[in-house]
Amino acid sequence: MNRLADGILDRSASAGPAPLERPGRHGSAAVGKAWETIRHGWTEYLRQPVLPASLAYVLVCFNVALAPGALMTTFLIHLGVSASVLGAFGGSSAVVGILATFVTPYLVKELGILKAGAAGLVAQSALLGAAVVVFVTGPVSRRGALFAFLGFIVASRLGHMAYSVIGLQVVQTGNPMGKAKLIGATEIAVASLAELAMMAVAVVAGDAAHFGCLAALSAASVAAAACLFCAWLANPTDDLRRLFPC
Repeated sequence: MNRLADGILDRSASAGPAPLERPGRHGSAAVGKAWETIRHGWTEYLRQPVLPASLAYVLVCFNVALAPGALMTTFLIHLGVSASVLGAFGGSSAVVGILATFVTPYLVKELGILKAGAAGLVAQSALLGAAVVVFVTGPVSRRGALFAFLGFIVASRLGHMAYSVIGLQVVQTGNPMGKAKLIGATEIAVASLAELAMMAVAVVAGDAAHFGCLAALSAASVAAAACLFCAWLANPTDDLRRLFPC
């Protein structure tokens, strides 16, 4: 690590020990430095030329109900779904996610990186919308409706993983190397905050009978992400044309 960092440890060692400071002064300086780092990260994040692509990813992260996660597993257990179905659901979601890593380069080659990202979002939004329709129109306690509901969610993971890869590449392309890491870290923080907000909504809901509302909110957030990204492509800015001439 010292060699990769151009001998940073050697330079800090040769500089000698830092002068002792009073604990109160050191603590206030640390808090001020942390606040300045957070403020700088948010400022650079909001100024980036590919902000709609990053915000679309954050909106996708609001989908915590229609995904192979804790909420879905808890809901399926509440329905009395067998362990084999739970395992097949989780395993097939993982397989589709791996498949997306092979499909995404083909989509980028055929459509271009921006249109491929839009295709991933639109596909995920349409499939999650179909899953909500199945959930609302027929009780998912029935075997046929349950398999259709879970099948749409599994298929939507292809679009989810595709946009995760493409969105990261768009953000890296649209920002200088010196700012890409800071903006990427801020994006992860905002996405984690989105997941935390949806989990808080789930805690407030409390009852499995309200799972339909959570599913509708999750599908709506992905639909909003698709609309935001497509509107960005339909009305390209000068920065967008400069970064992605094709």
